[in-house]
Amino acid sequence: MGSLSIWHWLIVLLIVALVFGTKKLGSIGHDLGTAVRGFKKAMNEGDQDEQVAQKRLPPNSPGGGSDRDAEFNDSSSGSAGSRPGDRRP
Repeated sequence: MGSLSIWHWLIVLLIVALVFGTKKLGSIGHDLGTAVRGFKKAMNEGDQDEQVAQKRLPPNSPGGGSDRDAEFNDSSSGSAGSRPGDRRP
C-alpha cells in the first residue's frame, strides 16, 4: 500500500489504450498540445501589450503610477486599510 510501481502504471496505460484506442489518444494529445500553445501565445501577447501600454503612458497620467495611488497606499494617514471616503459611525 504505497505508491504504484512502474508495472502498475504500464497496466493502466495498456487498459486506457485498449478502451480509447491509440488513434483517439493521439488526437487528444494533439488537441491538448495545440490548446497549450495557443494559451502560451495569448499570454505572451498580453504581456507585450501591457509593456507597450506602460511605455506609452507618461508617469502622471491616470493609468500609470500617479500620486492618487500613493494616497491610498500611505499608511501614515488614518488607520491601516482605510480610505479618505470611508467613515464608520
